[in-house]
Amino acid sequence: MKPQDILAGKTSLWIFGYGSLVWKPDFKYKRSKVGYIQGYKRRFWHGDNFHRGNDELPGRVVTLIEEDDASTWGVAFEVTGTQVEESLKYLNVREAVCGGYVTKAVEFVPDGENEEPVQALVYIATPDNPLYLGPASPEVIGSQIAMSQGKTGHNLEYLLRLAEFMRMSCPHVEDHHLFSIEAAAMVLVPYLLGAQ
Repeated sequence: MKPQDILAGKTSLWIFGYGSLVWKPDFKYKRSKVGYIQGYKRRFWHGDNFHRGNDELPGRVVTLIEEDDASTWGVAFEVTGTQVEESLKYLNVREAVCGGYVTKAVEFVPDGENEEPVQALVYIATPDNPLYLGPASPEVIGSQIAMSQGKTGHNLEYLLRLAEFMRMSCPHVEDHHLFSIEAAAMVLVPYLLGAQ
C-alpha cells in the first residue's frame, strides 16, 4: 500500500515507529502516543550498510515479521497539515537508504484506558532485499551489532536506545528477542574496549 492511498481524504496521519523512530523521529509532529500493533513481531533481521553499518560490516536493525498472536510496542506520531508531506518525504529518504521497505496501514492501539485505536502507517523491511539477513541466534546478532558502525552512529547505540525505550515506556512488556540480544552484545563490550 502506498502512503497516498492511506492519505486519501485525510488531513492528518499517524505514523508508527518501532525502531529508531521511538527515540529519534527527526520530523515535526503534533503529538505522540506509546502503544502497540498486533499481528507483527519485531526482529533484528534486517541489515544496514549505511546508518548503523557499512558494506564490510553491515549492522542489524529491526523490521516486522507477520505473526498472528504477536504484538509490537512502539510510538505513533500524529502529523497534520504540511507535516504530513514533510514527514513522508523525510521517511521515504531515511528508509530508502536501507532499501527494501514497504508501507502498510495497521491498527495502532494506544496504551492506557479509554484510548481508541487509530489507523497508522508503518514501514516494514521485506525479505526480498539484498540487505535482509534473516534469523540468527542472539549471540550472533549481538556480536554483529557490537562490531558495527555507520554514518548515523554505532549499531550498539541503536540496540541500547531501543531497549531503554522499552524499559522506560513499556515496563510491563517483556521483549525477549530484544533483551536477549542486548545481553549478548553487552558481554562483548569489555573485550571490544580492551582491543582499542
